[in-house]
Amino acid sequence: MTRKAKTDIALEQLGRAVALPKSPEEAILERVPNPHAGKTYLVRFTAPEFTSLCPITGQPDFAHLVIDYVPRRWIVESKSLKLFLGSFRNHGAFHEDCTLAIAERLVDVLAPRWLRIGGYWYPRGGMPIDVFWQTGRPPANLWIPDQGVAAYRGRG
Repeated sequence: MTRKAKTDIALEQLGRAVALPKSPEEAILERVPNPHAGKTYLVRFTAPEFTSLCPITGQPDFAHLVIDYVPRRWIVESKSLKLFLGSFRNHGAFHEDCTLAIAERLVDVLAPRWLRIGGYWYPRGGMPIDVFWQTGRPPANLWIPDQGVAAYRGRG
């Protein structure tokens, strides 16, 4: 996967009409300097309507993603993150691959102190698949709230 990132404040996407990238490889994740680089704090992005395609059947898969990270020097520009996540809509990959590709791309672009992702995938074939990953131990004295996504219970 090609890694594209902007390292300055000249943002290409914010404030402009931008088409959804055709693939995650084409998506540009932009970053801006962290205005509180000397502080330890948590940033959370929640994407409750994430979609991708099954690489075998081409049918849509749906997930609720929760991304937590502790920035260092950079924070992600949120519109570029939305476009990046949206680029998976026509991308065929298994749940594990999508979840880890998102996390790895964010780590590549941001070099955060810590990052974790929870991919809560809705059932396919009657079985939900949840995928979790983090870069290591979180920083000491960091308040990390629960991701807030209930375990799948079906109709019950």
